[in-house]
Amino acid sequence: MTQFRSESDSLGEVQVPADRLWGAQTQRSLDHFSIGDDPMPPEMIRTYAILKKAAALVNHTQGNLELAKRDLITRVCDEISGGAHQEMFPLGVWISGSGTQFNMNVNEVIANRCSQLAGQPLGSKKPVHPNDDVNMSQSTNDTFPSAMYMAAAIGVAERLIPAVKDIRDGLQAKAAAWNDIVKIGRTHMMDATPLTLGQEFSGYVGMLDDNLTRLDQAFTGICTLVMGGTAVGTGINTTTDFDRDVTSRIAELTGLPFVSAPNKFALQGAHDGLIALSAAMKTLAVSLYKIANDIRLLASGPRAGFYELLLPANEPGSSIMPGKVNPTQCEALAMVSVQVMASDVAVTMGGAGGYLEMNVYKPLMIHNVMKSIRMLTDSMSSFRRYLIDGMEPNRKQIDAFVNRSLMLVTALSPVIGYDKASEAAHYALDHDLSLKDAVLKLGYASSNEFDRIVDPLKMVHPERDRS
Repeated sequence: MTQFRSESDSLGEVQVPADRLWGAQTQRSLDHFSIGDDPMPPEMIRTYAILKKAAALVNHTQGNLELAKRDLITRVCDEISGGAHQEMFPLGVWISGSGTQFNMNVNEVIANRCSQLAGQPLGSKKPVHPNDDVNMSQSTNDTFPSAMYMAAAIGVAERLIPAVKDIRDGLQAKAAAWNDIVKIGRTHMMDATPLTLGQEFSGYVGMLDDNLTRLDQAFTGICTLVMGGTAVGTGINTTTDFDRDVTSRIAELTGLPFVSAPNKFALQGAHDGLIALSAAMKTLAVSLYKIANDIRLLASGPRAGFYELLLPANEPGSSIMPGKVNPTQCEALAMVSVQVMASDVAVTMGGAGGYLEMNVYKPLMIHNVMKSIRMLTDSMSSFRRYLIDGMEPNRKQIDAFVNRSLMLVTALSPVIGYDKASEAAHYALDHDLSLKDAVLKLGYASSNEFDRIVDPLKMVHPERDRS
């Protein structure tokens, strides 16, 4: 039989499981919001603990919080940010749009853990009160968005950007190694003029470089915190310089360049920094989607596709077709990309839901932002490790396509004219001839002239001839 204790809040008494550290407001939320199975992002637990520690330190420095209370609060915050007591944060995403119950969940757990350490009964609010002490100089309306921005910034700095750099470096290594492998380019899914496999992959590297620039810009936007704005941005119930001092403490504790928002009303009424980050991740997802689909198209085969790339055989591809191997890493990365694009829609709609002095879609927004960070990071790391590193060119197939290509005639066009070049290409196709045989048959160039002009290696570096 589960044992209960009585906890109280402004609405009266609530029965709470005796072995839980949360209090009345957390329990009310559990009772009233049994919706779905999406937990609050675990990163929010860590950032809230850091935030509460910083507030306690500043409140003590400013003479408003006793030393003993400061020490208890900061000790518990260190426990939580270190990974302890995670089971004491049971709330899901689909609660109040402000995140009030989650803020109170953190306040109650800290206060009750302080009671444990001080030898006082759970629920006694002694020696530390969840509102008066843990929440001193704060409101959900400035702590929750600050914790959101902190969680996103830490995720971007510690996980997402390093993962993008890693996959970018993997593709760059392939681009460099394959820079002299001449292949046929394709536009409209049809044969086009040659380029090198390295040039093709350098395009993917350039896309990721651009994405890193966008992520860096978005990162700057989420390093601005609204701590000290309290209820509506005015800073009521705070002290002079609390906003600046607590943000400085947070920057020290995280090692990230957080600064205090110069206009609290802007960041409490809207969360455009998160929207910009989500948009940057959506753009990254679009790039990854193309890269994944290009690679699986180039690897298609082995007998009835392009088969220009040889992918690692990580697992059997079929329960019925023996020997089949599929580009599963490409598929996983593509699916993640689609999910991130979809999540961006939710973040965008949530960001548009700011009414007057407060946005009421906060849990929705941070749920989708953190989900995208985790999924992108994991899928890129997997793609680098299990596909890019082991991927090799199929030189035999690439060379065969180059030798049979009709679009090499493009180099001949300035010499014999567009109309004759076009006629030669169609003649070769209609009569199943090589381009050279067709040109010789039509009498548009000699064998030596053709070999001098139609050189695939020269076609991939036309600037060398111009110089």
